[in-house]
Amino acid sequence: MPYGATGVEPISEEPLSPEATLAYARRLLDDGRPFAAHEALEVRWKSCPEEERELWQGLAQLCVGLTHQARGNAVGSARLVERAAGRLEAYQQTAGPSYGLDLEALIACARGRAHGA
Repeated sequence: MPYGATGVEPISEEPLSPEATLAYARRLLDDGRPFAAHEALEVRWKSCPEEERELWQGLAQLCVGLTHQARGNAVGSARLVERAAGRLEAYQQTAGPSYGLDLEALIACARGRAHGA
């Protein structure tokens, strides 16, 4: 970014509840800011209970995969999205809270995206 150019406002480093984190990440994605959504999810991942790490890391990786896709890095995007799907699938098998997410649909969508469907 050139000197003096207006940037985007950084996201808060304050941990939010799971539901608030998901709502915030969705707003950022709707605004076309997948990397910022990744950062919001990363804040949650660093503050969540150990047993929820796969969920939050998977969601964060999915957003980084979307970032790579937006930047034209199809190979990097596919790898990250597939890795994210694996984490989400591992978490789904634990039967931990999904906070309203349809993990099965999310995993299928991620895998479809990773394989060009």
